Amino acid sequence: QVQLVESGGGLVQSGGSLRLSCAASGAASGRAFSSYGLGWFRQAPGKERNFVAAVSWSGGKTLYEESAKGRFTISRDNIQNKMYLQMHSLNAEDTAVYYCAAARWSQATAEDTAYNYWGQGTQVTVSS
Repeated sequence: QVQLVESGGGLVQSGGSLRLSCAASGAASGRAFSSYGLGWFRQAPGKERNFVAAVSWSGGKTLYEESAKGRFTISRDNIQNKMYLQMHSLNAEDTAVYYCAAARWSQATAEDTAYNYWGQGTQVTVSS
């Protein structure tokens, strides 16, 4: 069982930056953290949870939702078992609860059904 804990959320002014972190612990039997594809999703009030960014097991492949391209950067540290989401130029539409997730397989994917481990989420609020 993989446990994921997000941190780094908070209140930021429009145009500001935040860096989210996701710390992983535990592992499915025989499977190392470095073998999981990882992703960030977000859920705004009254809306469905949506894909934000994903990274492959090595960090060599990344995917971004369209509005995140050029503003957000996903990365991972397989030594410290952590994943990050650096966010710049934040705006009110980025306000949401952000979740990190670990996928069944090692590749980067935007499909939420591919993820079977989820964190509890961290709130990001962007004030205009």
